[in-house]
Amino acid sequence: MSCTVLIVEDEAPSRKELAETTPWAELGCSLVGAAADGLEGEAMIRSLEPDIVITDIRLPGQDGLEMLSRCCVSHAIILSGYTDFGYTRRAIQLGVWDYLEKPVSSEELNEAIRSLVRQLDKEEEGLGALRGDNALIELPHSVGNHIINSVIAYIASNYARPIGLQEAASYFELSESHLSRLFKEETGLNFLQYLNAWRINKASQLMADPRRNISEVAAECGFPSPGYFAKIFKRFSGMTPSQWRDKASCKEWDGASFS
Repeated sequence: MSCTVLIVEDEAPSRKELAETTPWAELGCSLVGAAADGLEGEAMIRSLEPDIVITDIRLPGQDGLEMLSRCCVSHAIILSGYTDFGYTRRAIQLGVWDYLEKPVSSEELNEAIRSLVRQLDKEEEGLGALRGDNALIELPHSVGNHIINSVIAYIASNYARPIGLQEAASYFELSESHLSRLFKEETGLNFLQYLNAWRINKASQLMADPRRNISEVAAECGFPSPGYFAKIFKRFSGMTPSQWRDKASCKEWDGASFS
């Protein structure tokens, strides 16, 4: 898989150096954009839906951590000249992959990107094992922990809204880091993977009706844009939504529910 990357850095020389000197292709990546502040970064994340965001923390408009918390970002690398423990703690809660202190050497940054790309490849392979009949994803609905069972029920009731780990943790009065760790231990997936898998299952059922518009299905299932839906759908099912629908139309839909 080739990972798409967005840079968010307010210092123009640093932004230019990152964009032009990082060997993206060698690292298994492609650079899709660079933003100069937190608000522009948020807008570009929403429109470009990168796999990886590399960002500073202190940015004009809004800081990098606030930007990440407001978007569908599952993997990020922080570059910061500040070692404030509060920043580090918040980054950990948001699931940031690595926190690198400026000045960052090219070797250090490249190794962080390589490590994250390897993790993304591993996740990609793991998602393939979850596929069941009709491209539905086999998800645990009941585990041996009542808190996680309640979180799963929360996802089932709220998947159509723009929810995330932060909202779920707040609802259940848990720290994000504790909920994230516990959810992964009990289900084998992180919160965002499970949420997206649930949404993909629901979308698969809705798209079985050829009268349903794919973009409308995406919005109804909580995806912020048709493009993001298509990318996540292919990651889980191995097909684009249109390809899946063409394949499904050749079979009799048996109305299967979530596995």
